[in-house]
Amino acid sequence: MNSNRNPRLRLRAIFARAAFFTILGAGFGPSFAQTTPAPPEAIRDEVATPLRAAEAFIKEKKYDEAMTRIRAAEAIPGRTANENIIIERTRAIAAFGAGDIPTAIHSFEVVIDSGRMPLPEQAKMVKVVAQLYFQSKDFPKAATWAARSIKESGADSEMQMLMIQAQYFSGDCANASRELRTLVDAAAPPNREWLAMLASCYSKLKDDPGYVYALDKLLAYYPTKDYWLDAIQRVENKPGFSDRLLLDVLRLRRATGTLSGTPAYAVMTQLAMKAALPGEAKKVSDEGFASGALGTGADAEAQKRLRDAAAKQVVDDEKQLPQSAKAAGAAKDGVALVNVGFAYVNAGQFDVGLPLMEQGIAKGGLREPEDAKLHLGIAYLAAGQKPKAIQTFKEVGGTDGTADLARLWLIHAQRPTG
Repeated sequence: MNSNRNPRLRLRAIFARAAFFTILGAGFGPSFAQTTPAPPEAIRDEVATPLRAAEAFIKEKKYDEAMTRIRAAEAIPGRTANENIIIERTRAIAAFGAGDIPTAIHSFEVVIDSGRMPLPEQAKMVKVVAQLYFQSKDFPKAATWAARSIKESGADSEMQMLMIQAQYFSGDCANASRELRTLVDAAAPPNREWLAMLASCYSKLKDDPGYVYALDKLLAYYPTKDYWLDAIQRVENKPGFSDRLLLDVLRLRRATGTLSGTPAYAVMTQLAMKAALPGEAKKVSDEGFASGALGTGADAEAQKRLRDAAAKQVVDDEKQLPQSAKAAGAAKDGVALVNVGFAYVNAGQFDVGLPLMEQGIAKGGLREPEDAKLHLGIAYLAAGQKPKAIQTFKEVGGTDGTADLARLWLIHAQRPTG
């Protein structure tokens, strides 16, 4: 995942015309009678008449004619406060219909600030103003009005998401990430767009632990090759990462479908042979030749020789491994048992290899005990023993990259299959 790229947000049209009139209502008859919970002020016929005409034109979507009638009502001298509010309310709806969003916003704000509307209708208007500011891309004000809507009217999923998106687009990633983290923590599974936006926020804030949290969630619920490459590369680039884990990195890439290209297949084949795992080397080499990554170019002959060497060593190991296992059992530590067991596993003989690896770890004296546990988890997973693999990955420690790789293997292991 490119951490510098905005997440792919399928932002729906926040505010459709039909929804607008549904929220506020297009009828003004009751508003003429009363706009406040207090005893109503009389609305004179000379004001009401052009406003009723404006309402009729709004229903017919003749917004210019409606605005003309609104200006006629506004020209009546000696208007009361109640009459002015109804004029602004009518103007707001007509202006929106005409596409004049700034005028619609201004008129709604005048009505809201008057404090003369019934609270349920004022709550609707606050929500509308937030939506209009978002539509006009004034994201700071959209966030402010959405927050006001939530504060005055209570929890509202639409307003909460609008507020978060407005915070994000206005660059307020501190608040956006805090709100998103709450949503993500409470959801199973969390929304993909929330996670993508949260990862982007953490990236912009240079919050590495936060970014890894979001990326791990994306891998758990919505894995892609880009996300896996990003996660694996972050582990490789982490300060203190040990070069001895390069083969384990390539194993994870192969398991997640992100192993590609001639260098990757060639290096993994060589490293597996060096680790005395010809069964693994042959599988990787065969995949490389089948995909076209190996067997072409200037190094084609060397790659063929390496493949042939791996195939020959697999045959030789079938004869040598039983003797090696016997010698490993007599050793004072468990190093050889783990190695021979892992060789059996890579040859597909899980019933022999897994017990040897378990015995080796239990015997102790290992140079890299966390590596051994990591490899046992990989072996369990290859054998289809997912619960044991998951438990083993959880137990892997280390500060040089082993624990980080185990965390990613754990995410991979916990993904549903089929």
